[in-house]
Amino acid sequence: MQSKFFDVARDDFQSPSRKLVKAFDRFINPIKNTLMNIRLNLAALLAGALIAISAQAQTAPKMKMTTDIPASITTPDSVETRLGTLKFFDGFPDDPTVAKVMDNLDFSRGVEAFLVGMPGASLVGMRAGFKKLGAINGNILIFESLLDSKSLFLTGNTDSVYFSTWIDLKGGPLVLEAPPKVLAFIDDFWFQYVTDIGNAGRDKGQGGKYLLLPPGYKGEVPQGYFVAQFRTFGGWLMGRGFKVNGDLKPGVESIRKNLRIYPLAQATNPPETKFINGSGVEINTVHANDFGYFEELNQIVQEEPSEALDPERLGVFASIGIEKGKPFAPDARMKRILTEAAVGNATARAILFRSRTKEAYFYPNSAWFTTFIGGSYEFLSQPGVRNLDARTAFHYYATGITPAMAMKMVGIGSQYAAAGVDSKSKPLDGSKTYKIHLPPNIPAKDFWSFVVYDNQTRSMLQTDQQFPSIGSQKKGIVLNPDTSVDVWFGPTAPKGHEANWVQTIPGKGWNVLLRLYGPLQPWFDKTWKPGEFELVQ
Repeated sequence: MQSKFFDVARDDFQSPSRKLVKAFDRFINPIKNTLMNIRLNLAALLAGALIAISAQAQTAPKMKMTTDIPASITTPDSVETRLGTLKFFDGFPDDPTVAKVMDNLDFSRGVEAFLVGMPGASLVGMRAGFKKLGAINGNILIFESLLDSKSLFLTGNTDSVYFSTWIDLKGGPLVLEAPPKVLAFIDDFWFQYVTDIGNAGRDKGQGGKYLLLPPGYKGEVPQGYFVAQFRTFGGWLMGRGFKVNGDLKPGVESIRKNLRIYPLAQATNPPETKFINGSGVEINTVHANDFGYFEELNQIVQEEPSEALDPERLGVFASIGIEKGKPFAPDARMKRILTEAAVGNATARAILFRSRTKEAYFYPNSAWFTTFIGGSYEFLSQPGVRNLDARTAFHYYATGITPAMAMKMVGIGSQYAAAGVDSKSKPLDGSKTYKIHLPPNIPAKDFWSFVVYDNQTRSMLQTDQQFPSIGSQKKGIVLNPDTSVDVWFGPTAPKGHEANWVQTIPGKGWNVLLRLYGPLQPWFDKTWKPGEFELVQ
């Protein structure tokens, strides 16, 4: 009885704390369960992350044929580049990486196409200008009173009687009767050399008949002609006659009398050759620098046999959608990329005006550079190796491919030196005045000249002077007592030096070509050196 009493009393005494414990358990258990779930979820997430990391970073199990793989031939999973971060799964590019590098590839090939296609695009521009004047085949463009600055020609000169025409052999062989005492050449549509005519040609300046054959010609080749085989159906004839005792008329009359172009099929009764006087005529023969450049390039690719050019360059063109027999129809993305790829224009300008090729410069620390880097009309730095920058620089600046222009012949032909910066290596500025000194005994057997060109068009600078040039043939030019010459270039003539001044334009950049006709040995051995352009304060 007593024991039962104590048991009841103990239960009564403990029941408040039990109730408290039970109440606490009811409160805390949901919290514990929640925390447990969070812990389990975190553990699961961590485990998943570790598994993912392990999956990416894990090393493939060593197999029976496993060897040590050099790290240099593998690709990291993440690479930092100028295009941004490129990502891979064990060497396989992800989609954003593919998009980045393909855009870059198309852009790079667009720039490359601009640079390596320039010879062809240049002559597409030439043909377009000639067509507007009707100077095709039997019609000859002649500059009877010289070429002036109204005509946009890459670095033309103001000293010679130019004659030129576009040649089209799609109708079959043509006969060209060359006049005597001229310096002329023919290049095909890709600006590849075909033949010299005149003083440097097979007629040796005596005149003669040349037979121009189209690609793949299988017909009879008659006797009595100097045969010139073309790789393209299109081509360009360029030549110049010369003054006789300072008079243009004899040279013009000889060209008009003796120059003929007509089909071989009409050789027994040739049609009349027509002449078009281009002096003072507005004409543009310069290729485009924007998206239109690629449209020009497409013209020649479609028209000419693929065999006329190397597969490598044609492959570059094809990679951006310019391929023979197929329409050039870039989509919006590709057109945007090719429009940007006209940065090739900026590249060509940098190569021309700021060449990083040491051989481009005639003298150390001098502005004077050559238009034929390496002295090769094929732009070869050594047998089998093309100097790509040399080819780009020439075709962006000038026209005409012939061995005669690159050969070093004392007293024969001509030599050229270009400059676009002053003695401090600053670009020549049309708002400033410069002076240049040509030392005594200028090494030109025939004559010398300066011609000023617009940096934009690379054609003659269009000023108030019809001919932006000066030289030994100019009437009234003042020579120093020792035969040296000082020449000024600027927006206004320095007082007392008007006879030796060439006008420039404020706000425009310019460059100049020094031409030596009949260059003498001191030019080639560099014992004679032209001065630099000194800024006149």
